Amino acid sequence: MPLSPARIIIAMGVSSSGKSTVGQSIARRLHVPFLDGDGYHPPANVEKMRAGTPLTDEDRWPWLEKLAQALHEAAERKGSSVGACSALRRVYRDYLTEKAGEPILFVYLDGTREVIGERMARRQHEYMPTSLLDSQFATLEVPDPQTENVLPVPVTDSVETITRTVLKSLDHLRSFKRWQ
Repeated sequence: MPLSPARIIIAMGVSSSGKSTVGQSIARRLHVPFLDGDGYHPPANVEKMRAGTPLTDEDRWPWLEKLAQALHEAAERKGSSVGACSALRRVYRDYLTEKAGEPILFVYLDGTREVIGERMARRQHEYMPTSLLDSQFATLEVPDPQTENVLPVPVTDSVETITRTVLKSLDHLRSFKRWQ
């Protein structure tokens, strides 16, 4: 399936796949707002994760809706927006798209459990303990480029290479051409 034009781009994947770093890089190159999904979690979600308790779908729906609306509003103001969100299941990706009210391009940061585990061990996250990585991989429904608006990229590529790959896929927006 060819990629559908989208003003909203979300870097997605399991914890420590590089969502925030990649999302910030894309947003910086496009000169558009970057919204980190972590900043939209209510305090109760943060406390659950900090305690090592995986979130339930009931925990996620309000968070996903708030993020989708914020991305849409940012795209309305600036022409486009970039976010970072795990979006691990297809139903979450569909819900984000529904609540944004427009297409979203999901940039799937694809990495093995071993590569991601090594990354996670090297970093400090405010509330995502390494113990939750297995639950993230168990929840992950790998996006299907045949049926979803997704651009898979290997996490082993450099941030710059991933950013260039994404920018090349965005020729549907005239404003993006300035940075290619």
